Amino acid sequence: MRRPGRATLEADPARWHYAGPLESGRLLPQYDAFTERVAASGADIEWIGDSADDGLADAMFPFDPSFMTPGGAILLRPGKALRQPEVASHETLYRRLGVPVIGAIEAPGTAEGGDLMWVDAGTLAAGRGFRTNQAGIDQLQAILAPLGIEVRAFDLPMWHGSAACLHLLSLVSPLDRDLALIYPRLFPVALHELLLERGVQCLEAGDEEFTVSAGLNLNVLATAPRRCIALDGFPETVRLMRDAGCEVTRFDGDALCIPCEGGPTCLTLPILRDHPPSSTENGP
Repeated sequence: MRRPGRATLEADPARWHYAGPLESGRLLPQYDAFTERVAASGADIEWIGDSADDGLADAMFPFDPSFMTPGGAILLRPGKALRQPEVASHETLYRRLGVPVIGAIEAPGTAEGGDLMWVDAGTLAAGRGFRTNQAGIDQLQAILAPLGIEVRAFDLPMWHGSAACLHLLSLVSPLDRDLALIYPRLFPVALHELLLERGVQCLEAGDEEFTVSAGLNLNVLATAPRRCIALDGFPETVRLMRDAGCEVTRFDGDALCIPCEGGPTCLTLPILRDHPPSSTENGP
């Protein structure tokens, strides 16, 4: 994780595609409250760099610049060009932790972590859109093929255009090996069929909360099977998950997440889990 600093708090909203000037007096306490919930889940937190004035406003969302696999990390190449310098800090983190780097996405390829989701141990779904292109997906397949992992691409809708942030994980959050939360109106049909084929139950979130939250009601961080952290303020989405047997912890993110188009999943980067990925678990 990386705590937001001056680069974020003083960011030009137009340049970074934020909803407006950020309120540090509310954003920072909300970030600290979220961090407390992550720690309370039993996770150990490693911090990426520091919050120095390096100009990297989006660096508090570390999910996108790299991706973890059973063989080691892959350094990605964000489709949002302003984020590409963040990759170096991820490489430094992996070096410090002794995590092998098994590959890197190079131009003209682009790939962001928010477009990647484990379907099972041998299948990685990739959302093809404005942030992740076919060249990036081809490079991911070349890196992962020696591990016996197939990368399957699924087209994302244009939605609000290239400036907005619509990832594959804007439309789906894995909650367990056999359970996922999806927004069906924008979800790729072929991926929906694949999940059902693999025995994954799909909980379908409604239109109203998806619209009001700009999709962030779907951005749910699973800290263990059917244990998750979600944004407060979206009771129908929470009810849907709880009715399926999920334990849901909430936090207030109206100043932290909504203006910046990034939710609890985006605020973290999974490095190590207790068990290898299987079914829908999104990470090693």
